[in-house]
Amino acid sequence: MALQFLFQFLSLLLLFTTICISATYPGSSTRFDTMRRRMTSKSNSHLPPEFVTYYYTQTLDHFNYKPESYATFQQKYIKNFKYWGGASTSSPIIVYIGEEAPLTFGVHGKGFIVDLASRFKAMLLYIEHRYYGDSMPFGSFDEAFRDANTLGFLSSTQALADCAQLITDVKRNLSAENCPVIAIGGSYGGMLASWLRLKYPHIATGALASSAPILYFDDLTPQNGYHVVVTNDFRDVSESCYNTIKQSWSEIDRVAGQTNGLTTLSNIFQTCSPLNSSKELKDHLGMIYVISAQNDNPPYNPVSKVCGAIDGAPKGTDILGKVAAGLNASLLRGGPEAQCNHIIDFTPKNTSGWTWQTCTEMVMPIGHGENDTMFQGSPFDLNNYTKSCQALFGVTPKPHWITTEFGGHDIKSVLGNFSSNIIFSNGLRDPYSVGG
Repeated sequence: MALQFLFQFLSLLLLFTTICISATYPGSSTRFDTMRRRMTSKSNSHLPPEFVTYYYTQTLDHFNYKPESYATFQQKYIKNFKYWGGASTSSPIIVYIGEEAPLTFGVHGKGFIVDLASRFKAMLLYIEHRYYGDSMPFGSFDEAFRDANTLGFLSSTQALADCAQLITDVKRNLSAENCPVIAIGGSYGGMLASWLRLKYPHIATGALASSAPILYFDDLTPQNGYHVVVTNDFRDVSESCYNTIKQSWSEIDRVAGQTNGLTTLSNIFQTCSPLNSSKELKDHLGMIYVISAQNDNPPYNPVSKVCGAIDGAPKGTDILGKVAAGLNASLLRGGPEAQCNHIIDFTPKNTSGWTWQTCTEMVMPIGHGENDTMFQGSPFDLNNYTKSCQALFGVTPKPHWITTEFGGHDIKSVLGNFSSNIIFSNGLRDPYSVGG
């Protein structure tokens, strides 16, 4: 049961990498961020003894020389020496680059890295991303997220500089200057791993970037690419399931427009609280589908489970009844003992670090038209996106900054001339593979 809950929770975590980059605004969930913070302090006790936690006195601002730039904060990192051959043999150091989550999740869910350490006699070094987990500048979450002045130090470039400085100091303290460093990360962490190799080649000898959508910026990737892959995942499993989902959106709107229509929908979908709008329900269902596709791995196979429930509904069940059956079979239902469905609130909040990042530099233009996927049309709208960010944080997104800072156009030529030793791994059923 604990493993199942962890999988469901990590699935939700991965999803927010997607939904926080919506077609109209960067959404987030305060409840989710709060749950992450509560779980962070509890999860360290579950680490195996070979994983030892440390805190590094990290520089707040690596790129300015104002007095306040020299402020510091405690950055969490974890070391594992179990398999290391030692500095004298120049054995490698595998560095896990933390993403938009508490670091302990990276330790629990990444057995592949431990396998690599065993094979190559490597030391493992896990680095938590600033403003996530326990690595909070200004001493606390509340102070770090107070306003744009304190959040202004949260960026990918600052995070990369954190890694460069911490890795250098760890190697120096171990007299391991000759030990090669391989950076590893997934999703946003994979982007950082590849960029660390690109920007700091004297520190990272190589990188493994798993599911790293470094090309989902500007016009490099079709905006609908993510949802096209999700659609294909469902359609490959069941044509009838795909058709049911595609037809359900207009049916939801039709029922919602009737007298007491939202009450009817609340009853059909067994919501724990009354629905306030049809959009609230449609956003939640859309989230279920992208969660299922993004985490469609054995033995859970969530796409097959959702489609199996939709197709397996009793004869005569209407479209909404079938979709409700799919929702009840999804990862977030909480199992057969759950009495109702908690509908997640996607109203954007200013208490999410990832929302801040998507409102400043990580502007991924993810959207889709009316007929190109199984989803209801929701094209990317930079104007509305910008207005939302200005209302949340008082900042204007920089949609072209990532390609300016790290490149993206003619990427093969760029990497061929200025970088090497980067493995970009993508599963083609992963929606983010289109930007990899």
